[in-house]
Formats: sequence, C-alpha cells, structure tokens
Amino acid sequence: MYYPVGLNVAGRRCVVIGPPDDREAREKVAALRDAGADVVWLPDAAAVSEDDVAAAFLVVSTPQDATLSARLRDWAERRRFLLCAIDQPDYGSVAMQAVVAAGPARIGISTGGVSPRVGGILRAALTQALDATFVRFLARLAERRRIVREEHPGDAAARRAAAMAAAEGFAARVELTYPDWFRAETGESL
Repeated sequence: MYYPVGLNVAGRRCVVIGPPDDREAREKVAALRDAGADVVWLPDAAAVSEDDVAAAFLVVSTPQDATLSARLRDWAERRRFLLCAIDQPDYGSVAMQAVVAAGPARIGISTGGVSPRVGGILRAALTQALDATFVRFLARLAERRRIVREEHPGDAAARRAAAMAAAEGFAARVELTYPDWFRAETGESL
C-alpha cells in the first residue's frame, strides 16, 4: 500500500531510464522538467551503472525488466534514492500517480498499481471536468484571497470566513459506470 504525497523535485537530480521511443519515459522526463527537476535521461537500460544513479533523489525506470529493477532496488537501498519501477511495484518505493492539472490545482490518482487503465480513465474524466472555466474560477479565487489578506492582515478568522464564503456555491458531482462482468459477478445494479 502506498501513501500519497507530492514530491518537491525542483533543482533535484532525477534520473529516467527508458528508450527514446518509450511514451512513458518521454512523459516522465517532460513532467519532471516541468516540475523543475534536474533531469538525466538514460536511454540504454543495459548500460546503466550504480554511478549513474548514485546522486539521484528519484529514479524512474520504465523498462519491464525484473533484473534491472532488482539491481535498481539494491542501489536505491544503498544510495538512499527513491525508486519508481513502472508497472513493477514490488521493486520500487514510489508509485506514480495519474495527475490531473488545471491551473494551480493538481489531483493525483492511484489505483495502487492494480489498473493503470482505470487511473487513466479517471484522469481523462477529471481533465474534461476541470476545464478553462474551472481554471478561471481558481484565478479569481486567488485574486479574492490576495485582496482579503490586504484587508485583514492580522485577522485569520476573517480571512478564513471570506475564503469559505468565496467557495460557497461551488459543487462537483461524480458518477461511475461499471463493466457488465463486474455487475454480473457481484450483483451490483449500478
């Protein structure tokens, strides 16, 4: 079982292992760079040495290679870096979440490694729901927050009350649909 957290990787060395034609490796490199990480991409998994990962804060390995993943796990324990072995949760200390980004908001989705596809479906639905209107709403909330801080610099209770009032009327609804095989096996009627 994983505990969900967000990592501050800004300025930290993060190593991604995976070939250039691997979509997962390209996505991880881009996401880590967007978060301000000092990214090193090692495209040749067969050539990775302990020295390549020794100074890393985080290592993300995309090849489905148990031998490589076991070596990385040993190095991670010795060198004290975080390891994510994509789709091989037995080897890593970190599991990647599907991330929905909308303006400053970030929502992480994890199925605990059970089904990346379900995580992807949830990410797509949330991405559609958290559209440009939601991003504008957050921007206006941020502006209201700035104004309230100026108006009530020493009054935390007034700032909290104003923040609660500003979100009044915002609502979200979630609806899930399950496959026929699941409903048949469990007797669910949804």
